Amino acid sequence: MPNDLTPEPSLILWDVDQTLVSIKGGVSRSLYERAFAKVTGKPLGELADMAGRTEQAIMVETLRLNGIDDPEALFDDFYAALTTAAEELKGRMREVGVVLPGARDAIASCAGRGAVQSAVTGNLRPVAITKLAALGLGDGFDFEVGGYGDDGSDRADLVRRARKRASEKYGYAFDGRQTVVIGDTPHDVRGALDAEALAVGVASGRSSAGELSGAGADIVWESLVDFSPEALGWG
Repeated sequence: MPNDLTPEPSLILWDVDQTLVSIKGGVSRSLYERAFAKVTGKPLGELADMAGRTEQAIMVETLRLNGIDDPEALFDDFYAALTTAAEELKGRMREVGVVLPGARDAIASCAGRGAVQSAVTGNLRPVAITKLAALGLGDGFDFEVGGYGDDGSDRADLVRRARKRASEKYGYAFDGRQTVVIGDTPHDVRGALDAEALAVGVASGRSSAGELSGAGADIVWESLVDFSPEALGWG
């Protein structure tokens, strides 16, 4: 809950993959292999590019790449299958995943200033929670007010949905730069800007600081080690 340590109530919306955590070792493909096999009864062939995209967009392209003409008809079953697969692979996530440098301290800094923290991520809500929990993150996050991969294909829609949920729950509008989106791709940056939020780019993924700056990020950090409350206007 925001408190008097913040000049205005702030909503911090974190991307998950390559911003807070890095989970490699083929886990992303394994999630889709399990879900695809469960829903279609067939092995997964080609997997759509996942960087910075929502689960909905990834699912549509992946299903079409694998000969499914009406992917929307499989959404509910596929979401459920991905959630189950994430739980099954939680141990593997713990083995191969890492918390990215500065992430714990940045989250703690936001918490210490009374900010509401949640996620805006291409992941489904339960998948995001599982990934963060596997690596000991997420305590203090209010996942009820985030924006997730089943909320749409446009990252800006996820930000708007998160702001609306947070506003309804906490009684603050979280207008403009009171909402801060922190992510590692130009998709995250553009989604924040299109939703009129403060866009913070972190060059901890595949995108360089220059690419994030070029996408229009208000603030760019090489990693979350560079996290600065002052940069967010907190003084």
